[in-house]
Amino acid sequence: MKDNSRQLEFMEIDLSEEPETAAVPVPDRSTIVQSAHDTMQHRGGILSSEKRFVEEAKQWAEMEGDVSPWVPFMSYWPTYGVMNEAQRKWYMFWRKEVRQGRYPDTDLSYLFVHIYELINGIGWQNPQDGYDQLKQLWVNYRERLPQLNIYMQEWMVDYVLVHQMEMSLSEVMDLSGGYLPAEMLDRELQRILQDNVSDISLNMLQRYYDYDITLSKFYRDGGKEVMEQYIPRVMALVDSYLERTQQVGLLPECDPNDERTMERILFRKAVYDDSIYGRSVAFRYMPIGEQAEFVQMVTRIYRCTENKLRELLGFRGRLRGQTLEPELANLIERYLDKTYAIEQAESVEQPMIRIDTEKLASLQQESEYVRLALTIEDDHASEVKDEEVNNANVTSNPFDALEARGEITSTEDSMEPAALSEVEIAAGASAESIELQWNESAEAHLDEEWLIFAKELSPQQVQTIHVLLGASPDTELMRLAEQYGTMPTLLLDEINDVAMETIGDLLIDGDRIVPDYIDVFEHVKR
Repeated sequence: MKDNSRQLEFMEIDLSEEPETAAVPVPDRSTIVQSAHDTMQHRGGILSSEKRFVEEAKQWAEMEGDVSPWVPFMSYWPTYGVMNEAQRKWYMFWRKEVRQGRYPDTDLSYLFVHIYELINGIGWQNPQDGYDQLKQLWVNYRERLPQLNIYMQEWMVDYVLVHQMEMSLSEVMDLSGGYLPAEMLDRELQRILQDNVSDISLNMLQRYYDYDITLSKFYRDGGKEVMEQYIPRVMALVDSYLERTQQVGLLPECDPNDERTMERILFRKAVYDDSIYGRSVAFRYMPIGEQAEFVQMVTRIYRCTENKLRELLGFRGRLRGQTLEPELANLIERYLDKTYAIEQAESVEQPMIRIDTEKLASLQQESEYVRLALTIEDDHASEVKDEEVNNANVTSNPFDALEARGEITSTEDSMEPAALSEVEIAAGASAESIELQWNESAEAHLDEEWLIFAKELSPQQVQTIHVLLGASPDTELMRLAEQYGTMPTLLLDEINDVAMETIGDLLIDGDRIVPDYIDVFEHVKR
């Protein structure tokens, strides 16, 4: 067998002298890290990736691409720089389509590039325009690309804050399925309770209840839609009642010193140049969610409302727990009874009415003949011979014949005032003269809210109250509604609307004035 082994040869090295490399010191680790950091800062100062993106976006802001085929594009950090030529062509075409209100299918990375343009202030003339474009992107792609929600619910809040837009964040919350950062939710709720309580929503209040309302079987089996409809109205009702009786609404009284300042980092995880609007934005808010008294109040209001709606909808079982004071609970229940009944009646499909115009014209003509004949004064009618009347009817228009004889009189002249009902007199009176007035002795002792209530009433509503104080309200109310071409329930509902805004309570219940207030109307001038 052939021997392939080779003999090892060793070199002799003199270790008495240090090699030349020994003169180079080993650098300290901290020095290496700092040097690398300085190099990155230096390069970033020249043109960071965010700044480079913004510069390119400004150059291409008005560019419109031609029709191009879709090319897949997926990038963790999508910018123009990581697109190839085909991807850039598709992007420019797709962006043109979006700006014209068309939203073709595309990849999430393309969408992010356009969003980055908008949050960096490129592609819009004013902040509202930019907000609307962001919103439309979100609305039109949120179902096709669900991952978009995670980012947009935060970036939209940042956009509103950084541009100090005087607008509601409730829209952002609705789009994100009820989500807002806790601090922003407190801030938004405070604004609504101060400005317009009826703008509140079930989604917004959900965080403030002391239990999870979504676990309720009633909520899951259709109750959610009903509660979304009625909770805002009930909250506005309670706020008005508390304002009237306790001089403070639902918004808890907080010491200004309790306000907190929050620093919010802008546009996290986005390609954003923080030299444009800054790295963060500060805002102040009141921690309403930490107010135990407020949480207990809104929870009890919700529980009372749900229990009443369970009753109205025939849903078995009631929620247990701490309840509202009887007077407030009674107010909510009376309001829901009335409102639910009216809306159920209005939801019933009305039969379609078809009118035969030819028959209608014929009936109108016959009615005119009869009306003219009835307006002949009695003293002239007795002198007219039967044959002359017959000849006039046959040969000419009754109106012309009667007018020629001077035997036409007005309806008002021929009818005695005593023959008119109280409702008809009221309906014929001038609007300026119809006001709700109390006797002088009683008016001096009335609360100011009642005087305001009287001034806010329309003539039609004043007539309705007089009818309710009369001997036969049901009949007269129907006649009054016919006079105005409406329904009795609508007349009463309009008065309740005025009462809620002035005295803070429902005035009419079950087609009658509430017994608690009937004493006030005993002194109304008839």
